[in-house]
Amino acid sequence: MGEPGSRMSRIPSSNPALSSEQEAANNLVEQGRITGSYGVRGWVKVEPFNAESQLLLESPRWWVRPNPEAPLQVWRVVQARVHGSGLVAQIEHLQQREEAAAFKGARVLLARTEFPAPDSDEYYWVDLLRCRVLGEDDAGQAVELGRVVHVSDNGAHAVLHVAPESNATSLAPGASVRLTGREHLVPFVAAHVLDVDLEQRTILTNWPESF
Repeated sequence: MGEPGSRMSRIPSSNPALSSEQEAANNLVEQGRITGSYGVRGWVKVEPFNAESQLLLESPRWWVRPNPEAPLQVWRVVQARVHGSGLVAQIEHLQQREEAAAFKGARVLLARTEFPAPDSDEYYWVDLLRCRVLGEDDAGQAVELGRVVHVSDNGAHAVLHVAPESNATSLAPGASVRLTGREHLVPFVAAHVLDVDLEQRTILTNWPESF
């Protein structure tokens, strides 16, 4: 199994966003940052947060936040291609090098609703965040380890960072689940992750609560 943001895990014109785009803009995920201009015709250089993702290359529009206090802008992407460890893109309303250079450091976001549908055994990391994670106690009984607060990559597979919550909840009606009180790092691999139910926001594992 295995991949915030655009990463997936496999089990093994410069205007504020328009109202017609508001639904997509309400569910944005940061995908990279602009590192400077490219060439003399207004292209930008972008460092993706996930070097393996194709989302920035394939999306016809980006949401860009020049700085934390600035409103979002919708950018129309004319073309984009891989360049070194990042990518470069031609933006519809940027015509000169100086215009592009002014956006150095800006964050690039994409709408989660526009991500391609993953395969049946793949999951976008952003979809795993806040899911309840259930493990096992020494007797093999279900125990709630907490919720996913972060997903990282150790080079071989993804790892769920699971933080405890203050109150236990139920796995199903009539089935109480005890809550542990420590943080867990759960490998997102088929040997430990038994089921992922995104509708119920629940991840069932066999991860020992004592680990």
